[in-house]
Amino acid sequence: MSMDLGGAKGGVKADINVTPLVDVMLVLLIIMMLITPMLNQGVAMRLPQATNSADKPTTQDNTTVAVGKDGSLYVNSKPVAEGEMAAKITDALEGKKEKVVYIKADEEALYSAVMTAMDQLHQAGVEDIALITEHRRTSGGGGQ
Repeated sequence: MSMDLGGAKGGVKADINVTPLVDVMLVLLIIMMLITPMLNQGVAMRLPQATNSADKPTTQDNTTVAVGKDGSLYVNSKPVAEGEMAAKITDALEGKKEKVVYIKADEEALYSAVMTAMDQLHQAGVEDIALITEHRRTSGGGGQ
């Protein structure tokens, strides 16, 4: 068994070495896998807990209104003034078949701030509103 080193028979060996290409592609794949979940995160807040909650919907295609603990409002992770929210919601729901808006309110947000957001949604013509909560873990062994 002999190896062809290129110069032994007078010609240059022109094989492509794909190992560096595979290494670079694997590094890019790992970077994308780490960064993609961070892009959909939205506004950071502590959600209230409920025992009868369903799985949280993916917020990528859905219209989401977030209410911060200081009463700040966000439509699809973008800050919005209280008076502009109805117009922003109308724009966000313009081409959608399902006109459902998901509300994410911080655990420490005032009830009046959440009701103000819901009033703005009703002014925009939204009738289907869903609240997003965290699932409460039961401490007993025989629970859900």
